[in-house]
Amino acid sequence: MTMAAHDSSARWRTFFTEAKESEIVLLLSKQSENAVLDITFHELQAFDPEFAEDVLKDPRKIINNGRTTLTEICRERGEDLDCLIRVGELPKDSRRDLRDMGSRDIEMLRSAEVICTKISEIKPRIHRAVFQCENCGHTVEMIQENERELKEPLKCPDETGCGESAGRSGGTRFNLVMNVSRMVNNQWIEVQEVPENVPSGAQPSRGQVLVEGDLVNKHLPGQRVVINVIPVVHSEVKRNKKTPMFDIIYHLVSSEHESTPFTEIKISDEDRQAIIDVGARHDLLQLMQRSIAPSVYATGVVHFVKRSLALQLFGGVSRVNKDATRSRGDIHILLMGDPGVAKSQLLNYMSKLSPRGMFATGGGVSGAGLTAAAVRDEFGGGGRFALEAGVLPLSDRGMAAIDEFDKISPEDRATMHPAMEQQRLDVSKGGVKATLNTRCAVLAAANPKEGRFTKRGANESVMHSFNETGLPPPLASRFDIIWMLRDEVRVDDDERIARHILEVRTQGVSETKLDEALEFDLKEAEEGEIFGTGVDGSEHLTLEFLRKYIAYAKRNINPDLSDDAKALILEYYTNERQSFGRDQQQYTEADVIPITPRALEALIRLTEAHARMHLREVASADDAKMALAIFRHWREEAGIEDESELASGVSVSQRNAGNAVRSIIRDLCSDKGVAELTEILNRSETRGVNEYQVEEVLSRMLQGGELFEISHERYSFAR
Repeated sequence: MTMAAHDSSARWRTFFTEAKESEIVLLLSKQSENAVLDITFHELQAFDPEFAEDVLKDPRKIINNGRTTLTEICRERGEDLDCLIRVGELPKDSRRDLRDMGSRDIEMLRSAEVICTKISEIKPRIHRAVFQCENCGHTVEMIQENERELKEPLKCPDETGCGESAGRSGGTRFNLVMNVSRMVNNQWIEVQEVPENVPSGAQPSRGQVLVEGDLVNKHLPGQRVVINVIPVVHSEVKRNKKTPMFDIIYHLVSSEHESTPFTEIKISDEDRQAIIDVGARHDLLQLMQRSIAPSVYATGVVHFVKRSLALQLFGGVSRVNKDATRSRGDIHILLMGDPGVAKSQLLNYMSKLSPRGMFATGGGVSGAGLTAAAVRDEFGGGGRFALEAGVLPLSDRGMAAIDEFDKISPEDRATMHPAMEQQRLDVSKGGVKATLNTRCAVLAAANPKEGRFTKRGANESVMHSFNETGLPPPLASRFDIIWMLRDEVRVDDDERIARHILEVRTQGVSETKLDEALEFDLKEAEEGEIFGTGVDGSEHLTLEFLRKYIAYAKRNINPDLSDDAKALILEYYTNERQSFGRDQQQYTEADVIPITPRALEALIRLTEAHARMHLREVASADDAKMALAIFRHWREEAGIEDESELASGVSVSQRNAGNAVRSIIRDLCSDKGVAELTEILNRSETRGVNEYQVEEVLSRMLQGGELFEISHERYSFAR
């Protein structure tokens, strides 16, 4: 027992009157609903270093003494307040990982960085109970410190009461007087370690935190907070017997929310200078492109894929408009590809690189997995449901990399739409109605259902391949960029890729040796370095520096579009819209809508991301040109004729083919009363509709009952 706990009241009194006078005056004016005094550890240390150390060692007693002293000071000044003290911003040496909190930390003041996963209802708890003796009517006040059991008086005091004891042999019993007792709101929160701190292969540790007073309802599932807690033990009870095993419960003293994203990445002044220097390079885009997964060899379209991934890391600027609508800044990218084109490698790299990245696989994700699940409330809520956040809410303000996107369950797929576009999830499950933020960029990879994508024709768009993944077409329009990665045979490329893989493969360090600490980790070799070299001798940015660069850019730079940039995007948009109907004089229902406003937003985001990458506060015409080049590239590579194809999955030529074949059959029937297949095919060919399309349209019309077959390959309209 330290000396400080005895004389802590006197020390608190000096501290309050000398250092916190103005705050006490504010408390007495009753402007806030709860009488709470916030103290940073730094203030205590500056005032009395020994005392501050003692607060870390015996926090419960000393902080309770502080509360009592503060309440006394307020009473002396004429206000009866129940004061609370919050000590925050603890020093780094009291920081622990949740998994390491154990016997040595019990009843000490500790802090941990966590994510909230579940939150219970508010539960009022008596903290100052007043009991009345039935025999003589005398009242006894008892402070309740343990939330597990209600402490009752055993005896009425001799001096002031009748001196009878309670219980079976005694002559009195005590009743709780509710209206005089003081209650305080409590709440249980379940927290989990932040994913960055979890060793690979381990499950994140969880803990239950008891929150009281003004801290109730200040936390939401999915939020990252630093909690300052006192770990307390409670004996496990089995079959109504106490056991020598204990559970740890954390009593929350105070918590700090991470208001700014990426605070976990510290950037020194030297780093800042290096970032600005690198940002001024004229070949920055190529450098960034090479820095994305340097171990994956880029051929053909992969160059452009890496370029778009670099832009995705930076992202556009999310804005809230005057009418409270929000336009997202995150760029969503979908990679479709044959097996073995390094999609998962890219995803894995991106989720590790992005500060706050999460990686999930569509197949290994249950209902809660991506969005949120309603689970039974284990905090003893009587079978109520509570929300548990999934991958998207947990990677809020970061990136969610989702592999095997096509294997996601249909329910989760439906919830992906609002989570990607509005970037929030409205969940109504099990009587819980809640809104969770999912402000993250989504990078998804999808495989074809049949194992490989079929070869598509010269004029077939990427939507043809998208349909082969079995994903619903509306989901396609949520992605800003869709890449199709093919595994094609090209002699010179194949040799280069093989060489690259052999080089990379032999340069790595054996995992067994790493585990036994015989070899040193290659990642550590790059520590503090800015540039690394690839196996082919090209330079790229190291992972550590690239993370700092992204965090710096996202934290400090929010570019606006210049008039030139706006003009360029506008020109592209209007030209694309106008390109519509130039060839034919009259349009029909089935005509092309080449580009929709969603694509316009995608262009703006790409432009902002490019400017942010170059650390520019204003996005110039150059940024817009780059964005247009990337956008055009994937669309032309993709061969998308019309944006409505992204939403419906039916291409223009397919829609037009139906109309053309219909009118041909109509002409033939009015001339000859019957339409023969050979004639339909001949006439269709002159209109540019191929045989395969004709047969598809005919089978659709026959199934729908529009046509019937009079005899073999002779058709007529059904009357």
